[in-house]
Amino acid sequence: MADLNHTRNFCIIAHVDHGKTTLSDRILEMTRTVEMRDMKEQLLDSMDLERERGITIKSHPVSMVYRARDGQDYAFNLIDTPGHVDFSYEVSRSLAACEGAMLLIDAAQGIEAQTVANAHLALEQGLEIIPVINKVDLPSADVPAIMVQLEDVLAIPADEAVLTSGKTGIGIEDLLEAAVARVPKPRWADIEGLRVLIFDCIYDAYKGVICYVRVFSGEVKMNDQIITMSDERKMQVKEVGKFSPAMTKQPILKAGDVGYIVTNLRDVSDLKLGDTITHTANPCKDMLPGYKEVSPMVFSGIYPIDTSDYNKLKASMGKLRLNDAAFVYQPENSVALGFGFRCGFLGLLHMEIIQERIRREYDLDVISTYPSVVYHVTKTDGQMIEVHNPVNLPDPAETDFIEEPMINVSLHIPSDSIGDVLALVSEKRGICEHTETIDGSRVMLVCRVPLNEILVDFNDRLKSITHGYGSMDYEMAGYEKAKLCRLDIRVNQEPVDAFSSIVHFDKAEGRGRALCKRLKEILPKQMFKIAIQAAVGSNVVARETISAYRKDVTAKCYGGDISRKRKLLEKQKEGKKRMKQIGRVSIPQDAFIKILKSSEGGS
Repeated sequence: MADLNHTRNFCIIAHVDHGKTTLSDRILEMTRTVEMRDMKEQLLDSMDLERERGITIKSHPVSMVYRARDGQDYAFNLIDTPGHVDFSYEVSRSLAACEGAMLLIDAAQGIEAQTVANAHLALEQGLEIIPVINKVDLPSADVPAIMVQLEDVLAIPADEAVLTSGKTGIGIEDLLEAAVARVPKPRWADIEGLRVLIFDCIYDAYKGVICYVRVFSGEVKMNDQIITMSDERKMQVKEVGKFSPAMTKQPILKAGDVGYIVTNLRDVSDLKLGDTITHTANPCKDMLPGYKEVSPMVFSGIYPIDTSDYNKLKASMGKLRLNDAAFVYQPENSVALGFGFRCGFLGLLHMEIIQERIRREYDLDVISTYPSVVYHVTKTDGQMIEVHNPVNLPDPAETDFIEEPMINVSLHIPSDSIGDVLALVSEKRGICEHTETIDGSRVMLVCRVPLNEILVDFNDRLKSITHGYGSMDYEMAGYEKAKLCRLDIRVNQEPVDAFSSIVHFDKAEGRGRALCKRLKEILPKQMFKIAIQAAVGSNVVARETISAYRKDVTAKCYGGDISRKRKLLEKQKEGKKRMKQIGRVSIPQDAFIKILKSSEGGS
């Protein structure tokens, strides 16, 4: 097989929908890795959800051989990566396993938020960037304008760009020749001993834990005894192989190779992504530079709709956790919803994907509570605690101050919608720090916004204001003090914990009114009046009343004595009063589902 001088490791990075996976399809065809009869659209997107939504969720490696114009055979290891901001941790892991990156730019859309973010990620890792202007066959393609953006926004010389079309196959050969000429040969291969980077892990029901790896130095084969360098966990190699694009068993993996290692481990949480593997008998001294561990940003409660499905939900979450290191969960219970789990996600799309996978892969109906973020609460005695769940927020009397997570958002928008977007940012308690002109028709706004505010509808509203042309990317920007409070919803004086949320003090009334109004429409009437209240501490900020059913007790009295009717009405009034004191309002399950799924309940 090809030596190190004839090996190239690169990945494809881009904004959502700029054609990464389609371009990968054409490369697979060009290198004859997949026969034409086996070819299908988005071949590397293996999950049903990926194919349906047309997005990549997990990175997909593939090894191939390319016969270059100089007659030499080159071994290419390509990694197709996701574009959505929630999965940028997948991108950073994939970049660590490569020497080069193909940065795709849509010839019609131009440079978007994620394009800039991914380019910076690649530069931080010291990778060679090959700019690729894709979709040049589109009638709306404007290549000269994109060339100008490339130099102005990313400071990459325009003459380095390769023009391609993933759909028609234009320029694919030029792109592969650019990979041969410009992607460096595998680095750090001359260091003594085995050093293998784990950039992904999956769990297989038959084989156990399978690590997706890049071998930087040394070689690894079946039955080798290996050890992780961060926590010295010993393992045995059961099988090694490459992706072509299905897993294909190989006798050995050498320096420069990207492939997989089947271990004798039974739990993915035993391994850390970004860890270095070396031989137990002859370990390396230095670890490979890994990447920071990913931590969840958004928390939500997930409960089974049928309470008897709790154990099934617990088992399915355990299996999902095996294949997704960024997803965390712990048991919790709620008076209203019963037993469930408090789950942590990277973002809203990640949360949506996990819920959809639970529904599909494990055939479970689930309901999720209003998403919240991690708050830092400093109590009056100086102790700082992290609050994931609004129910756990301490009493205001014990709280000194609360800090909320902030993010730096870069928004790429058309120039004519700048006023509306700034109004949206200020409505979400954000401030615009600076603006940059990308070209004659597009600008980039850099804003600082509380993470909590963009959770529910920010992206949707950005898209509608900009008619679909706006894009956003964000990164964490530390914590900041804010005037926050817990908004409780009470039904007949009883607090309903599933509807509790942490909101900014100024927004508590508006959100309380919206929830009370929605509950009034959904909750069934009782024989007595029901008060629905939104409260901050002991102050009621909004209220709605559901009127009682009224039975006409005087229907059987034909004419006659008025005192008889009065007596009956008084008796009814007494009964209702007594019922109000002892009666309890049990909120039906479908009311929770309607509220928690409705946009009005969330906005």
